[in-house]
Amino acid sequence: MILVTGATGNVGSALLKELQASGAGPLRGTTRDTARAAFPEGVEVVEGDFAQTASLKPALEGVRSLFLVSRMGSDAEILEAARQAGVEHVVLVSSITAQTHPHLGPADENLTVEHLLKDSGMEWTILRPTQFASNALWWAGAIREHETVRVPYADIGLPTIHPADIASVARVALTESGHREQTYALTGPERITARQQVGAIAAMLGRDVPFAEIGREEAHRQMAGFLGDEAADAVLDVTGGDVNDELLTVRDTVSQIVGAPGRVFQQWASGNAAAFR
Repeated sequence: MILVTGATGNVGSALLKELQASGAGPLRGTTRDTARAAFPEGVEVVEGDFAQTASLKPALEGVRSLFLVSRMGSDAEILEAARQAGVEHVVLVSSITAQTHPHLGPADENLTVEHLLKDSGMEWTILRPTQFASNALWWAGAIREHETVRVPYADIGLPTIHPADIASVARVALTESGHREQTYALTGPERITARQQVGAIAAMLGRDVPFAEIGREEAHRQMAGFLGDEAADAVLDVTGGDVNDELLTVRDTVSQIVGAPGRVFQQWASGNAAAFR
């Protein structure tokens, strides 16, 4: 049995579809609201709240492989519950900032979870993706309302990754040999700036999208309201304020593991057009 956590999220939903299509079952996905969840046919849906570890016991029963999105609850308790349930292998989604910006608070939290997993006694595979293409959904409201998209560091290009590519790597790690005790840094196939991302969305929509670059202070005010001060500062550092060669490097890890080219941002935009209309 493979259990996918975050099964309604950008990566988890794509992973379940890939696993189901590849005949990897039996499969199980967790959600906090089974009435509203839409999973592929044949996937067992189990309700569970990662903020309440005790609620995960039914979801973990009989599971041998676990796809874990970290920091949805107490990772120490979640990993211990998985170990006690007999889980043998965990594929963990961490962040590339664990190696590019380990001094930042969120990156340090990801490193802590990585160490917890390595010390758990279970086998592990760690995925460290860079910035998600789906972060562009932050602009969806403004674009739908024909308002100006306002972003800092408009011309800093990052090797943004399509969430489905993370899912593809996770599917291989969960179902094929040779990926245990491995840590993979994952990026998209090319760098793309925020200005270029908005341009790609505009081209997909067939209309102009107003765009303006703003300073860090204004961007921090916008982000701190829903991320908090520390996380807002961290996001601003890794999206332009404190970039380094390690963060900017385009890697071919996805294509090497999956055997297919990584998806470009335009593919993500086309597949999510409804969010911007």
